[in-house]
Amino acid sequence: MTLGVLVRTRAVVGVAAAQLRRSPGRTALAVFAVALAVLAVTLLAGLGVGVVETGEDGLDNADRDIWISSEPIDPAATGTENPIVGAHATSAELAGRDDVTAASPIGLQDVYVGTDPDALERRPAVGVQQTHDGFDFQDGEGFETPDEVYETDGLHNQPTTDEIVLDPRVAENLDAAVGDTLYVGTSRQTAPEYEFTVAGISDYYSQYLGSETVTMPLVDLQAVAGTAGTDRATFLTADVADDADRETVAADLDASYPEYDVRSSDEQVAAMIGDQPLVVASGATLVGLAVLGGVVLTVNLFALVAAQQREQLAALRALGLSRWFLAGTIGAQGLVIGLLGGLAGLAATPVLATGLNRIGTEVVSFDDLVRTPSGVYVVGLAVALVVGTLVALLAGWRASRYARISHLEE
Repeated sequence: MTLGVLVRTRAVVGVAAAQLRRSPGRTALAVFAVALAVLAVTLLAGLGVGVVETGEDGLDNADRDIWISSEPIDPAATGTENPIVGAHATSAELAGRDDVTAASPIGLQDVYVGTDPDALERRPAVGVQQTHDGFDFQDGEGFETPDEVYETDGLHNQPTTDEIVLDPRVAENLDAAVGDTLYVGTSRQTAPEYEFTVAGISDYYSQYLGSETVTMPLVDLQAVAGTAGTDRATFLTADVADDADRETVAADLDASYPEYDVRSSDEQVAAMIGDQPLVVASGATLVGLAVLGGVVLTVNLFALVAAQQREQLAALRALGLSRWFLAGTIGAQGLVIGLLGGLAGLAATPVLATGLNRIGTEVVSFDDLVRTPSGVYVVGLAVALVVGTLVALLAGWRASRYARISHLEE
């Protein structure tokens, strides 16, 4: 860098600093506006990332290596059809393999539940063999299906465990606590016939389905649904032995059970996302809108900053300074304002994201719906610094065209 360039650069920075000090109120407002632009990027982009990643996390939380279904399944559509027949027998076959350590069926079903048989609420129910530590119970200890249930000839047509786990919001709506009795059925007519005891309070499967969910023993869910005779389930899941390759086991099971769709957990995520293009489109749209909105806010901000300095620019122009020098002073201001506003926006992002996630948990039953990985912070800072500086330079160049002596005479 030549001495002349260094002197001009130092002069540009000096004039820009003087302009910022001369109007501290305007500078503070500009920094605040940039912080808002950065927050628009980080929070909206974080929401887009969260929308796409929620399903993947749900499967990760389920902690299963292999997922088997009879047809592509939408986990949000908890209807009355469970396509896999003979679920427990098939699970026993899977568990008997040397390369599989455990296998179990999962059923999804809509049920009516309530403390009063005349006031029932429709809720999605998940049927599993037992609850586990991952449920993170707020109260109670969950349930476990007794082994003797599977040792009889055929599954029972009546509930055997009679226990149920409620999402905290379901418990609150029903005014139910651990130990209370609930009526559960797949219709308002049949629910009064089946009494269940609340065994625990947990939102474990609510985070997966995105709805306020109840959890029951699968055999009991089948009993109230009238599918115990055919032993229906939505999924079969399996854990692969430590010394076995998950992809190899999945391929072997796919060949052994051609009537089913066998997927590894990663493939199941891809299949779920592929079956829900609106989810992907929504996430991508949110990210795109976040970046576009941040850029638009930044453009408008620095256009206004440059316009408010026309008199000062006119005075500098009258002294014989070039348009590039004037544009450089605005660009330098953009760099400083972008840096300060960007850092403020990034600092506020985790705080606001935590608050939004709490609201999201209450409203839509998803934890951590706003997710801010490092890439989100990088994009936010890039909008503040790179875009802000370039936009400020362009705004300064444009404003310098209208920097006239007449501004000093008004």
